[in-house]
Amino acid sequence: MRIFEISGTRVTEHPALAPMAAPGACAGYLWLSLTRDELRSTLAEVQGTLQALCGTHLVDLHVADLLNDQLPSRYDYTSQYDVLVFRRLAAGNGPGSAGTEPGLPRGGPPVLRRIDTRPVGFAVFDRVLLSVHPEDGSVRDAFAARLLNAATPDARGGAAPPALDVRAVSTRVPAGPADLMLRVINLIVDAYLDLRRDLTRQLDHWQAELIDPRSHFTNWSALMKARQALHHLDEICEDQRAAVQDWIDAFETLPAPEGTAESRERELIMVRSRDVLEHIQRVVHHVRRLEQNAETAVQLHFSVQSHRTNDIMRVLTVLTAVFLPLNLIAGIFGMNFEFVPLVHKAGGFWIAMAAMASVALLLVLVFWRKRYLARNR
Repeated sequence: MRIFEISGTRVTEHPALAPMAAPGACAGYLWLSLTRDELRSTLAEVQGTLQALCGTHLVDLHVADLLNDQLPSRYDYTSQYDVLVFRRLAAGNGPGSAGTEPGLPRGGPPVLRRIDTRPVGFAVFDRVLLSVHPEDGSVRDAFAARLLNAATPDARGGAAPPALDVRAVSTRVPAGPADLMLRVINLIVDAYLDLRRDLTRQLDHWQAELIDPRSHFTNWSALMKARQALHHLDEICEDQRAAVQDWIDAFETLPAPEGTAESRERELIMVRSRDVLEHIQRVVHHVRRLEQNAETAVQLHFSVQSHRTNDIMRVLTVLTAVFLPLNLIAGIFGMNFEFVPLVHKAGGFWIAMAAMASVALLLVLVFWRKRYLARNR
């Protein structure tokens, strides 16, 4: 477990479950971050800490949701806190990252086996944020490092430089638990952009092979698995967008704050919420575009194959049309009649061959003029 106390531009990391003052005793708030296994093993201590800090604890159903590794993105609330479960879209490098999401096809290209879609749970109190992460905790550690770097140097044991702009630092440090949660979600959504480039490169490679008439594409199973994975990611993104939209709708129904600082903090949270929702919509748009590109590539492949078959059949038809009158002439001179013109002449054979060559040449010229023998580019 990692515990951070954030007050203004100061960020202090405390030892796990160490005695702390209540958030109301200071101007800041607390971030309790732990993995799913840590929550399962220290549930009693976490509930006691929340009771001491917030005067309430997590409902049993919400605890089950936070411990569920297969729960889709969803939003729920009580009168004391909000719960948001958000499935992350990231590229996992560990061996356990592949196939963690039910419904995601196993196998396929390596870029699909790297997709990790495990949930991250948030419980947002007035002055406390509890986040539950997968066992690797990569998102938590990455944002914690960014949070510590964004704080003022004196909060980390150093002296602040004279030219430090406190207003610039305050924009990098979250103003409250809701703002902190939205920034972590924004980091989760933006992590998909790295995976997006690999997916686009893989599908572009398949498109080039499918469209090339000289290639014999045989990797149909991987392509079908890629389409299934993209469709599943589309469903995950839709759940994410619905969860964030529910959070925004619920946040808008809260009573208007009285103070100027509280009003500004609420406006900033609404702006960041809409920004997170816009990022999710970008991910949804890109996933759907990749699905359309895969479907279009398959259709283009069959169109190219059909066009190539038509070209082959056209050439064979032209050759048949050229040799058909020649067979007719050969059949006429092959009749078993006693008197056939040119049969008993010494130059009859060459006259017939010249006539057949002339007819064949004339037909080839006619077909070439009509572009029946031209190769399509």
